[in-house]
Amino acid sequence: MKTLYETTVINTGGRSGEVHSPDNIFNLEVAAPSSLGGNATTETNPEQLFAAGYSTCFNSALEFMLKRHSVEIESSKVTATVRLGTDAKDQGVKLEVDLTVHVEGLDLDTTKKYVEMAHSYCPYSKAISGNVDVKIDVV
Repeated sequence: MKTLYETTVINTGGRSGEVHSPDNIFNLEVAAPSSLGGNATTETNPEQLFAAGYSTCFNSALEFMLKRHSVEIESSKVTATVRLGTDAKDQGVKLEVDLTVHVEGLDLDTTKKYVEMAHSYCPYSKAISGNVDVKIDVV
């Protein structure tokens, strides 16, 4: 692999701690959500961070594919819903993701075509392929 970008983020304290980059440009408190035994807080959690990263990366991959094929749009929006749940197979935990994609200025069938291309191109989609169930809904 030829590296195009690299970043490092450090966590201390697990779900009841913080994450930061070595230069402290990125610095967030993290906390377990109340559904996982935490207290209601304004801190973020790993699933929110994953949803933010995946939705952003997927939308960028979609815009890249549209531009590569000279398709002009008004706007695009990708919503990622990340669930953490129990895995009946191994009694552990696993992630599931729903992506909802909307492209303003493009018909539904054409949008679906480019969403499939983006899913094949997106590094997040590639990284979790076969490990995380991803459902994509084009609206």
